[in-house]
Amino acid sequence: MPTSGLPFKGQSCDSGPVRTISARSLALLLGSGPLPRPAYRGLADGIRRLVSDGRLLVGTRLPSERTLTTELGLSRTTVGAALDALRDEGFVATRRGSGSVVCLPAGPSGLALSQAGLIPTDVPPDVIDLTYAALPAAAGVTAAYERSLLELPRFLATAGYDPRGLAETRAAVAAWFEDRGLPTSPDQVVITSGAHGGLSAVLRSQLEIGDRILVESPTYPNALVGVRRSAYRAVPAQLTATGWDVEAIEVGLRQSGARAAYLIPDHQNPTGLVMDAPTRQALAGVLARANTVPVVDETFVELGLEDETTTSRPSPFAASSPAAHTLGSAGKTWWGGLRVGWVRAPRGGAEAVIEARHSLDLGTAVLEQLVVTDLLRQGESLLTERRREARSRRDALVTALRQHVPDWRLTVPSGGLNLWCELPEARGDELARVAESAGVRLARGGQFGVEGGFTRWVRVPFCVAPDEADEVGRRLATAWQLALGERPTTRDVTPLIA
Repeated sequence: MPTSGLPFKGQSCDSGPVRTISARSLALLLGSGPLPRPAYRGLADGIRRLVSDGRLLVGTRLPSERTLTTELGLSRTTVGAALDALRDEGFVATRRGSGSVVCLPAGPSGLALSQAGLIPTDVPPDVIDLTYAALPAAAGVTAAYERSLLELPRFLATAGYDPRGLAETRAAVAAWFEDRGLPTSPDQVVITSGAHGGLSAVLRSQLEIGDRILVESPTYPNALVGVRRSAYRAVPAQLTATGWDVEAIEVGLRQSGARAAYLIPDHQNPTGLVMDAPTRQALAGVLARANTVPVVDETFVELGLEDETTTSRPSPFAASSPAAHTLGSAGKTWWGGLRVGWVRAPRGGAEAVIEARHSLDLGTAVLEQLVVTDLLRQGESLLTERRREARSRRDALVTALRQHVPDWRLTVPSGGLNLWCELPEARGDELARVAESAGVRLARGGQFGVEGGFTRWVRVPFCVAPDEADEVGRRLATAWQLALGERPTTRDVTPLIA
């Protein structure tokens, strides 16, 4: 048992302020059911799963062996053996004077998993990366992997390539659409390598080099990169403070002849706007008359945070637009590391997407498809907790920004993972350039614009833990003061974004 006061080499145990958890709270998280045998292994697996799911945070001090023994009704030997097993696996370290503290083991490169960013860029350990909008894995992901591993052997005798996707995964996605009121056959579904892979496949199936595509502005920067690098031309549809200007979009379509339109109607990235039902119907009609194919990104659709239910939110855009191709993803909802997305094509349209996909990849990882199938079948039982988690992170960060940068203007979004903040001066480029010296990494507002601009804006994802939000606010306030004294420059700071 390590008692040197230091974690094992390669572990990360530091995650902001010291946290503690009572024996009672830990018991509630573990659940009331009997532990699998042997009991020490069942207890160790339960705690490890809580850490992996993000429900037991790194840096948390665990209760003493004595209090755990009393609360859980286990012997001191059993509890001690469980903690020893967790230490051996790198999930717990014992510090002199501090007891047992939750850790994460290091990855192969030696970078602690708790510090590893979504994007493989060099982020100093003392810098908080705010360039991606993604949460740690949802509660239930670890268990879904464990169940899926039991299913995997029946696929190992096959070649493993399937550009359409596993039949059970396509059926689960189709059922998910059905539950939202959109009749869908599994034959309309193609499982892809994330929504980004789905977008590339759909555009290649619908467009020729040089074709124009209408794109909201601001929008998801990686969609713009995908459009331009595939030699299509993006035509901006400027969003207003309240959303989509259907009349202006109709004029833009008439003038540009855009053959496709990329839309994010549900918790739009980065603004958080939601397209209401009348606008969906009106815009669907405009696109149909212009013979423009809607490509609808629904990656944030399940992250409505205001006690949203399936029946209360607007119907899927495709319910008003039979020609729509709808993109979905497990990344924002459950975990970005799954890298599983899907396309719901119009009836008879899946084959064109599959054919176009061959220029990109040959299929999606089988194990991860099984995991997503498991998660989709669990439905609301997991999503309710996920939304609660995102809502607490949003509210904490909004409070911090209002305290530390009160002159920044923002509208609290009803869902998604982003705050789109208007700065009091057009110093967004300077802010992104100096932010890292204040301990945060930011994306330039101009990266979200079809034609640049947005120098008065900054996207701040609310993905940090609630007890870290105040520190983010303090660092942003410092960065803003530095930006106000920074000389204007044309040099861009362009980090990768998710």
